[in-house]
Amino acid sequence: MKVAFLTSGGIAPCLSAAIGKLTEIYLQHHPEIEIIGYLNGYKGLLTGKSVRIPKSLKNNINRFYYFGGSPLGNSRVKLTNITDCIEKGYIKKSENPLEIAAKQLVKDNVTILHTIGGDDTNTTAAELSKYLKENNYNLTVVGLPKTIDNDVFPINQTLGAWSAAEQGAIFFENIINENTTSDRQLIIHEIMGRNCGWLAAATALEYRKKLNSNHFIPELNIVKEKWDIHAIFLPEIKINFEKEAVRLKKIMDKYDCVNIFLSEGAGIETIIQEKKKIGQEILTDAFGHVRLDDLNPGKWFAKELGLKLKANKVLVQKSGYFARSAKANKKDLDLIFETCIHAVKNAINGINGVIGFDETNNNKIGCIDFDKIKGGKKFDINQKWYQEMIDEIHAI
Repeated sequence: MKVAFLTSGGIAPCLSAAIGKLTEIYLQHHPEIEIIGYLNGYKGLLTGKSVRIPKSLKNNINRFYYFGGSPLGNSRVKLTNITDCIEKGYIKKSENPLEIAAKQLVKDNVTILHTIGGDDTNTTAAELSKYLKENNYNLTVVGLPKTIDNDVFPINQTLGAWSAAEQGAIFFENIINENTTSDRQLIIHEIMGRNCGWLAAATALEYRKKLNSNHFIPELNIVKEKWDIHAIFLPEIKINFEKEAVRLKKIMDKYDCVNIFLSEGAGIETIIQEKKKIGQEILTDAFGHVRLDDLNPGKWFAKELGLKLKANKVLVQKSGYFARSAKANKKDLDLIFETCIHAVKNAINGINGVIGFDETNNNKIGCIDFDKIKGGKKFDINQKWYQEMIDEIHAI
């Protein structure tokens, strides 16, 4: 029996820890198993580049938990996007990516494949597994759900999201002090979250917890209200710019600053429509997603709100790469360890699927069928903790 690991998509504070824990479990309970890791996700699978994971790591597993990123490397490759795979040089013009990947797994004698990634990574794994079975090769594929957006249906909590929220809050703890460099300053904290506002909301919650432990100096106008968050813009909420501008201008007039947490997917349709009107091309990635770095939502919000609030200085800061590159925190490590235990158990028993706490099954952890896995899950803005936070922010 041979096991292969593969990490794919953007990085998150869970990949190194998940590789470490999976390795530890296999080496402790199934020492006869050989383990390899494909380098740079599906790119390594297509190009036949892998690394052997030695049994000597068994006594040094803790080292994995001190690192962010992935020891195997990542890439954004969709095996069913033949054109993209050809253009990137991963396959030849006459080749089928699924066939090339399948042949590599057969060549390497892999019987269990663990994919650690988001919905795209795991649905691609499902397509690969299906292709192999149709061609009489038995491969068990067990995915682990990774994404800081926490937007994979029907999984309640994806690996790495809690750590990213905590790190985003730490990032803003320093950035907020920039409000002392100018009068009438607008600070926009842009946070990852294409379709889902969970990360922006959770980061705001973590930041405000930290804020509550600060000791302010009201004698010198260092007050909690000035260091607080004044608006949270999420993809799930239709933003009334005129109404918000009036509310935020009052805060600007009173506290000399406005601080906004912006989920990068908020207001995206409005931005796309405006860019199309002036003839700008909307670029997409291999998965058909709009390239948000090119769209630059933070810049657009800064321009629109800066004028309406009569800001003298506008600062846009993105915490995405800072947050997603962190190592896993204690809360995430506990989740990763539990997920890995179930992943190995199901893999050994030949059960395919993605391990997670299933919202359609009373949030019980289990192996969820690949067909149920979907991306773009919306954040539930009716949750009590979020509504209480918004009420407090609007009371400033």
